[in-house]
Amino acid sequence: MSLKVLPVAPAEATLVFELDQARALTQLHRWGGQPLPLNASCWVRDDSDTRAGPRELLFVRLRGAAAAVESACRKMTQDVPGTRLDNAVTAPDWQACRDLRLPFFSRPAADNLALWRLSVPQTAPVLALPWPQLVEWHGGQRWLWAPLPAEAQLRQAAAGAAGTATLFIAPHAHDTGATARFNPLKPPLDQIHLRLKREFDPVGIFNRGRLYPDF
Repeated sequence: MSLKVLPVAPAEATLVFELDQARALTQLHRWGGQPLPLNASCWVRDDSDTRAGPRELLFVRLRGAAAAVESACRKMTQDVPGTRLDNAVTAPDWQACRDLRLPFFSRPAADNLALWRLSVPQTAPVLALPWPQLVEWHGGQRWLWAPLPAEAQLRQAAAGAAGTATLFIAPHAHDTGATARFNPLKPPLDQIHLRLKREFDPVGIFNRGRLYPDF
């Protein structure tokens, strides 16, 4: 067994900015090109405050040397007005984001919606899709709830950004039918993978129907 471990960062800070998705992605790209200790990010539309209305928020976590984190906080809040949050308050939220336990992941708007994960380059622009999204990994991962018949539209949007779309959670008690869980492979990779699967799993026991609808 080989275990790779990393030292615990001596300092950590979470900043929140009120930005729409396009501005949030643009700012993340700018910060990503600078020597800043960026560790994690999450952009989401917050509908929890019914009186104030929905807010579009970008959360950014910084980790590293104390001087580097403090310097980054000053610079980033000068670039864009933002607020520094208490680490004790944000730690459970970051863990919930990692484990897909944020309200976005647990409460789909309708029973017929599936959870899709679109993996795209971090520099990809806002995807022209009608469903609300949660954006992670500095723009590299886009989550959304959409119906199964939207598969072609989602895969086309992901492919247009040089990415892929994965059916992460199917609708409750709904048959996914011929919808592939993973982005279909292009020739000749599809045949290579299919032959490998048949060699290792000749009777189709494992993950049946996830990559190939009938195997």
